[in-house]
Amino acid sequence: MTYKVFQWASGTVGRHAATEVARREGFELVGLHTLSPHKVGRDIGELLGLPQQGIAATGSIEAILANDADVVIHAPLASLVYGAREQQDVDDICELLAGGKNVITVVGYMYPKVHGAALVERLSAACRAGGSTFHSTGLNPGWMGDLLPLTLSALSRDIDRIVVREITNFQFYPSPEIMFGSMGFGSPEATFHSSGARRRRWLNGLFAESIQMVADGLGFVLDEIVEEVEIATAPERLNTAAGIVEAGTVAGQHWEWSGRVGGHKRIIHETVWRMHKSVAPEWPTGKHTVSIEGTPRMSIALDGDWISDGLLGTAMHAVNAIEAVCKADPGIKTFLDLPWVFGRWRRTS
Repeated sequence: MTYKVFQWASGTVGRHAATEVARREGFELVGLHTLSPHKVGRDIGELLGLPQQGIAATGSIEAILANDADVVIHAPLASLVYGAREQQDVDDICELLAGGKNVITVVGYMYPKVHGAALVERLSAACRAGGSTFHSTGLNPGWMGDLLPLTLSALSRDIDRIVVREITNFQFYPSPEIMFGSMGFGSPEATFHSSGARRRRWLNGLFAESIQMVADGLGFVLDEIVEEVEIATAPERLNTAAGIVEAGTVAGQHWEWSGRVGGHKRIIHETVWRMHKSVAPEWPTGKHTVSIEGTPRMSIALDGDWISDGLLGTAMHAVNAIEAVCKADPGIKTFLDLPWVFGRWRRTS
C-alpha cells in the first residue's frame, strides 16, 4: 500500500519529514501547507529543496480536506508559544481530524489527558466524526524521557524511582528563534518570569505529558506533578551560535518536573540548559542519563552529541509512525496504544 502524505509547514522538521516521504518507497508526498503567503502557489519541490513536483503549495486547510491524503504531518512552530492564538494548533488539528485526515503532530499533546477531559473529548469527537486517528511524537519528550525508561522497565522486578536528566549546552545551536524567542535566553531575569507565561505553560504541559505517560504505562498512580525552575545569568557577554547573550541576562535554566506520591518524588525529569559551557558550573554536568532505581538498578548514559541532528530525529519519529497510525482504529493513539514504531533499514553507502 502507498500512503499519501500532506506536509503541514516547511520549517526544518517539516522539510526533513517531507523530503523523506518523497524518497521513501511506499509513501507519496501529495501536498504542502505553508504558513507564509509568499510561498503559496510555488512548486513544493522548490520550497523543500526537491526536484519540481508539479504540485503547488497551499495556505488553505480546505485544500487539504479536498485532497485524498491519508495523513497530515503537522509540524509548525507551536502556537502555544508563537501563535497569535494559543489554541490555533488544536483548532487546526481538530478540523483535519473531523475532515477525515489522520494527523501526526510534533507540537505537543503527546498525552492529551494531562490537559483535561475537555481536550480529550474534543480530539476524540473529531476523530469519531472523521473516522481518523491522532498521534503526537517528539524527541524529548517523545522518546528519551518516556519511551526509553518504559523500554528499560521491561527488565525491572521492582521500581522505586525513575530519573531522567537532560544536560545540554546550546553554545553551538544556531537558532535565535528557538533560543531567544521560544526558550527565553538572553532576556533579563524579571522579563523571563513576567513575559514567559506562555512558554512556561507549554513546557509544563510537555513534560507533564511525559511523566504521566510513564506513570500510566507502569500502572503507577501519581498524586501530583510539580514544576520547579532555577535561573542563571551570564557572568559576562557570551558569544554563541544563536547570537550574543549579554552579561546579566538569562543564560542558564535548570528545570525539574516530578511526579509525586505522598510528597515523595517518584518520576523525575530534570533539564539543565546552558547557553555556554561557562554558565552555572555548580549545576550538574556530564551526559544525559535515564536511570531506574529499583531491582535491578539500571542506568543509560547518552553523550551530549548522542544524536547528530535532533530535528531530523524528530521528523523521522513522525514519518516512521505513519503506517502504524494509518492502520490504527480511529481515536487518540499515544505510544501506549500503538505497536512499536521502528525505522526502516536502508544502506547509506
